[in-house]
Amino acid sequence: MRRPVLRPAAVLFDCDGVLADSEALHNRIIAEEISALGWEMDAAEAERRFIGLSWRNIVPLVQARLGPDSVPADFVEGVVARVLRALRQEVVPVPGVQKALRAILAAGIPVAVASNSSRPELLTKLHGLGLTEVFRGRTFSYDDVALPKPAPDMYRAAAEACGADPRACVVVEDSVTGSRAGRAAGCRVLGFAHATDPAELTAVGAEVFHEMAALPGLLGLNAESLA
Repeated sequence: MRRPVLRPAAVLFDCDGVLADSEALHNRIIAEEISALGWEMDAAEAERRFIGLSWRNIVPLVQARLGPDSVPADFVEGVVARVLRALRQEVVPVPGVQKALRAILAAGIPVAVASNSSRPELLTKLHGLGLTEVFRGRTFSYDDVALPKPAPDMYRAAAEACGADPRACVVVEDSVTGSRAGRAAGCRVLGFAHATDPAELTAVGAEVFHEMAALPGLLGLNAESLA
């Protein structure tokens, strides 16, 4: 007999690829900017190599490939500025996530967002999606913690902001890096497999799902919550 799913004390969302359908935009810009430094790659390779990583993680990888002096001091600042300009024009929600969020909020479950983006990028995405107020006071970027994902810092901080024990929280992620962070924080992790191999998510302890419409049910919400 299948055991009922217990409602979480809080739901902690990643942003890119979970709330914002912005992975393609990021991958394109990252590929172009790193190619300009001398490491030729396309958007698909950028996604494969860097999905879920913050700039704190990416820059050392570029320096290891191209040399310690290959990345200008203002490189990240310039890339972030370019991403922000693009996001103001292009950010759209992941299909189905807004309805899932409404069901979660209607059930009285607190939510937070934890992203390996910079704070300006994250706030711009949330504003473009109309979610600033939904996550106000419970918004975490790599600028807000000592260590970015895959360290557990961000999800522990997000759980604390919701007044919840991480072990009673559910993390919604789409990357191996983020799933590792959620598991390291002690959370149950739901892996949204739209850009990452489901087997890779499963290997790091995430429970794979494929459509945002399935999310409320995976959180133990009843039919009334889904209306």
